[in-house]
Amino acid sequence: MRVVILSKALVAGAYQRKLEEIARLGVELTALVPPSWREPRVGEQRLERRFTAGYRLESLPIALNGRHHLHFYPAIGRALRRLRPEVLHIDEESFNLATFLAMRAGLAVGACCCFYNWANIDRRYPPPFSFFEQHSFRHAAHAIAGNQESAAIIRRHGYRGPVTVIPQFGVDPEMFALRASPQPSALSPQPFIVGYLGRLVPEKGVFDLVEALCDLPDHVRLRLVGDGVLRQPILARAAALGVSDRVELCPAVGSTEVPAALAGLDLLVLPSHTTSNWKEQFGRVLIEAMSCGVPVLGSSSGEIPHVIGDAGLIFPEGDVATLRIAIARIATAPALRADLARRGRARILAEFTQAAIARRHVAVYAAMLGYETTTY
Repeated sequence: MRVVILSKALVAGAYQRKLEEIARLGVELTALVPPSWREPRVGEQRLERRFTAGYRLESLPIALNGRHHLHFYPAIGRALRRLRPEVLHIDEESFNLATFLAMRAGLAVGACCCFYNWANIDRRYPPPFSFFEQHSFRHAAHAIAGNQESAAIIRRHGYRGPVTVIPQFGVDPEMFALRASPQPSALSPQPFIVGYLGRLVPEKGVFDLVEALCDLPDHVRLRLVGDGVLRQPILARAAALGVSDRVELCPAVGSTEVPAALAGLDLLVLPSHTTSNWKEQFGRVLIEAMSCGVPVLGSSSGEIPHVIGDAGLIFPEGDVATLRIAIARIATAPALRADLARRGRARILAEFTQAAIARRHVAVYAAMLGYETTTY
């Protein structure tokens, strides 16, 4: 089975472990990845080559870098004519220009094509994006959705082909290794570190964490790891609330440095807010923390409750008082922390490893070609 994956997400080295697992299943795999991706309001992520065994990782020039719906790959046709894939996995939404152009190029060389939708806010797209979407729906052999809401939306928009819900990436349980389990004991005077890793943007609800520090004991500290437009406003808000000495802002880390950043946390919180045009589509940092045995606490936004399941705690998004109570509960209950750490790791091993996600992707590719999935 010859498969090509076109993906800007794969500039992150940690995500490339999925590709090694796909190749290990007997797939002749090539990944086409841009030399970098410029995430709006955050910055540029250059291609990391971290896990490249068993498959080809090729850099493909990108146009309109940073424009989510308008970027494209001018050389995609030439690359596909050379590679002649049986399956072209386009790691982009059905309504993006990159998807439309890549699918045309894939169909021209006889490939079965699939797209990957994350969008979990139902909206109707203006031309030409509505045309791109309907073209993808007509010609895709399969659709992959990153969450249940996304799958339901493409159905409502008219997609009639097969669809499978699979997270885009899992975690490597060896890289995101279980740290030493916290031992139930008497309360310690040592700092209790509440952490957040991700973009410092309004929809991630980071201000709620700063607000929640008020009325929590002084040994409860907040560590924010990431970059974005809210860096200075967060510092200003912490100063206004009198908690500056308990708030630490650290720059964003590379994908393979995340385990080390998580190792210094006692609790990971993802306090996302639903807006008129966004809600949490998955929350990858949750599964990374769970794999490391870090207890997780998430808001009720989007897919967060489905990702956490029974392996962490959920609070109503935007409810700072309830967030504060949940942090206090976890901080004062070592046995609860140990239990959440065990549950989180078990959930990852059962459902979210890179190997498990790879098997599910390969089953989709096999179905697209009419193969028996047991072959893989």
